[in-house]
Amino acid sequence: MYYLFTHNDLDGVGCGIVAKLAFGEDVVVSYNSIGRLNQNVEAFLEQANIEDTLIVTDLSVNEDNEKMITQFVEDGGHALLIDHHKSALHLNEHDWASVTVEQEDGKQTAATSLFYQYAVDQKWLEPSRIFSEFVELVRQYDTWEWQANNNVTAKRLNDLFFMIPIEEFETKIAHKLSSAESFTFDEVEQTLLGVEESRVDRYINRKKREVYQATVGPHTVGVVHAESYHSELGNELSKEFSHLDYIAILMVGSKRISFRTIHDEIDVAEVAGKYDGGGHQKAAGCTMSEKAYSQFVEKTFFSEPIKRDAHKNQLNVKNSPEGCLYSTRDKQDIFIYENDEEEEWIIEVNGKLIKKSFDTFEEAEKYTKRKYVAWLANDERYEEFVNRG
Repeated sequence: MYYLFTHNDLDGVGCGIVAKLAFGEDVVVSYNSIGRLNQNVEAFLEQANIEDTLIVTDLSVNEDNEKMITQFVEDGGHALLIDHHKSALHLNEHDWASVTVEQEDGKQTAATSLFYQYAVDQKWLEPSRIFSEFVELVRQYDTWEWQANNNVTAKRLNDLFFMIPIEEFETKIAHKLSSAESFTFDEVEQTLLGVEESRVDRYINRKKREVYQATVGPHTVGVVHAESYHSELGNELSKEFSHLDYIAILMVGSKRISFRTIHDEIDVAEVAGKYDGGGHQKAAGCTMSEKAYSQFVEKTFFSEPIKRDAHKNQLNVKNSPEGCLYSTRDKQDIFIYENDEEEEWIIEVNGKLIKKSFDTFEEAEKYTKRKYVAWLANDERYEEFVNRG
């Protein structure tokens, strides 16, 4: 009998679908949160039969379970761990573990893509066009590659995953993979996804008014309390407030934090690692430890949320060489303009030049928003400023 322990997100459930199509009735699949995995694996190993095969995907085990799995294999049992997170690379010292972060082409891997390829290599599954399409959708979504490729189908697959129970999702996808030639959504799914996308848009627009700015270590961070739509929310907030290094999405009830970024130079897996978490460069998470609670919850609780830039301006527009105006909560006027002779961008605060200058408008705006927590003023405020001379 095969026993699969995998993550309870889209990538983890993708592994469950691979296993069920490969092994049929001969596999028991358990979907786990990061916090519950080790407890469940330990319970299995304490009563496992040597004839059983343990498979762990999309998650890594702790040191105690690492030792127990090694002993289980030495006693004649069979075990396999397939993961794609950098934090699990040390497990590659064992024959029973295979952790691969990048494909041969340099693209990031996902557990579903790795497990599918392993199943094909072992002759557990026959490869097919539609199965490969599904696996690639999961991989692109899990690694955030879908954004660069504008692969809306990958995002919609994850939306569908969160809209229905896991068991129903498994059944739907397994039926598609077994009966269709290419991966598409049916009419009912399209309707559900359309309704859900409208709901997500409303939710994100509300949360854009509830973002708090904080300095955590070397980073300027956006903090928001949210229970839903973390990937979409993290992406949209990162674009809306691009001066922030990353977005920390807090779930106080479940004592979890999700980290998201759109910046190539930021690695939120390293951030999560400071709080005993992990993940990918642009999407990671951790439990809300006492240290994390202090830095992300307490530090921002009594502060004011960031104000959004005026977005319907005709006069006060960004990147204008003649200058654009920013406002702050303490009513400072911050004017950014280009010095043509020096080919640099200048910042004036209440009419006084600051000592720094910048090569680009984007650098000047980033400095302004980080230091002064400022926002682009509306046209009316800009006209008042200009008329004052």
